[in-house]
Amino acid sequence: MQHVANLADRRPQPEETAIEVAGLSHVYDGPDGGVPALQDITMSVGSGRFIVVVGPSGCGKTSLLMMLAGLRAQSRGTITCYGRPIPDPDPKRVGVIFQEASLFPWLTAVENVEFPLSLRGDPKDERRRRSEAMLELVGLQGFGARYPHELSGGMKQRVSIARGLIQDPPVLLMDEPFAALDEQTRMTMGHELLRIWNATRKTVVFITHSLTEAVYLADEVLVMSARPGRIIDRIPITLPRPRTYEMMATDVFGKLRDRIWQQIRQVP
Repeated sequence: MQHVANLADRRPQPEETAIEVAGLSHVYDGPDGGVPALQDITMSVGSGRFIVVVGPSGCGKTSLLMMLAGLRAQSRGTITCYGRPIPDPDPKRVGVIFQEASLFPWLTAVENVEFPLSLRGDPKDERRRRSEAMLELVGLQGFGARYPHELSGGMKQRVSIARGLIQDPPVLLMDEPFAALDEQTRMTMGHELLRIWNATRKTVVFITHSLTEAVYLADEVLVMSARPGRIIDRIPITLPRPRTYEMMATDVFGKLRDRIWQQIRQVP
């Protein structure tokens, strides 16, 4: 677990800015002159913060995440990660975890996790050591030899998270990673994600449709409007950490969730 210990030792300073977005807009090409997806998004994400983005379907949440990852170019505006632009994917700075685990079925769990390191030619012993450490971090010690079809949905997502962490990016982007899971597994995975985040202190931008999940996970919730997506509210979540399931039954938790819902339901 030496690598995991090193991650914790390199926790970012709270005054650092991890992500800076200014005047971001995007229009998709279309037969009628284009479809506006995002409009004038401006946001700043402090290093080590856990930010959750919510909004109605089709508001551009995933488009925003793809641009933050360098996977899609914006029409206008700027995006920087620790002061440098992200014109292309840069897994050393930004890791991405999608809704589907997208594991290679012919590779074992440990081989799936170490795959990014094999692409860049890291020595086999080193990448195996690191991938086993990542599996231990996500609670899958002893499951490295299992193939994806031998794992549950939650286990597959843990492998996906481990693969996103293996290159030690300071920023982790997550696009509804638990949406396909049943409610019990989803709650468990949320709790596990907070444990991993506390150990690594990555900067996380997390997209979800679940308002309960948003409040439970976040330092701050960003609420987006209907298309073209704009940020219409920033809601600080002041619940103490570590978060517990019991907090979900408190008045404070309910009021925060209601505030988010009132913003979304008023979206035209």
